[in-house]
Amino acid sequence: MKQTPVVYIVFNRPEHTRKTFEVLRKQRPENLFIIADGPRSNHPSDDWKCSSVREIVDKVDWPCEVKRNYAEKNLGLKKRISSGLDWVFESVDRAIVLEDDCVANPDFFEFCNTMLEHYSNDERVSVVTGNNFQRGFRHGDASYYFSKFSHCWGWATWKRAWQHFDGDISFWPEWSKSDDWKNKIDDKVERRYWTGIFGRVRNGSIDSWAYPWTACNWYRGTLSVAPNMNLVSNIGFGLDGTHTLSKKHAAANLETHPLGLLKHPDKVINNVEADKFDFENHFGGKNLRFPRSILTNMKRLLRITFRFLRNSLIINQK
Repeated sequence: MKQTPVVYIVFNRPEHTRKTFEVLRKQRPENLFIIADGPRSNHPSDDWKCSSVREIVDKVDWPCEVKRNYAEKNLGLKKRISSGLDWVFESVDRAIVLEDDCVANPDFFEFCNTMLEHYSNDERVSVVTGNNFQRGFRHGDASYYFSKFSHCWGWATWKRAWQHFDGDISFWPEWSKSDDWKNKIDDKVERRYWTGIFGRVRNGSIDSWAYPWTACNWYRGTLSVAPNMNLVSNIGFGLDGTHTLSKKHAAANLETHPLGLLKHPDKVINNVEADKFDFENHFGGKNLRFPRSILTNMKRLLRITFRFLRNSLIINQK
């Protein structure tokens, strides 16, 4: 089977880049597309950081056809990645995509390669992800299941799917009022969550390509292939991240595991149970449930009351 081209997206984090580029060096892809954003004008340190990153990725020391798309000025996360992928798919029909903070297990590359070939002509599938946020819960006896979520910390797709990307989700105002939207996201709490997210995408307050990508795939009703073992670890949580700022996030620095002998599921159908678990735990849906909010507020009120009574007792004793 022919190797799938790899897209490597970098910016201004030399330490992360060294770690993830070393993974690519071990994999020795035959075709490598490197996309880099430019320094931000209001961040003086970006000049040397971006230069340092580009020096690292310029050292491709294995037989490889390398194509580079480096921005001179900062385009921002959404525009840089979406325009970069547009550039990639001008010349290839499929690709594996990794960012500078995604450390992939060796099985990730073979998994993507196989899935891209297996579902190459299946319009029901738009994404192959290397992420598993199920915290050890396995779904079925196959090596993977199907999800509605387009997790993108190490993923792959086809030109046939990416051509439908609409960064401005121009369809959202009308679709958000439709029965199709309500039927696809039938849980009211989850629907409220995503309505807020997509609304912020539309008004420009979120600089993200990933949320529009999710919306586009939902709008078209397509699915993602998700492994039953986590294949990619995100090491980018911290203050220098864009949307991954908290190092305490449950998805930060997850361990990866080999997938083992590949076994296909019997049907192409989304796993509702897995998707619910992802929303509740990875996206924080369980914190948005009304009963939980009441419990949280009651606990807070009890703590305040206890402090008040304790302080009153101390004052009276004096």
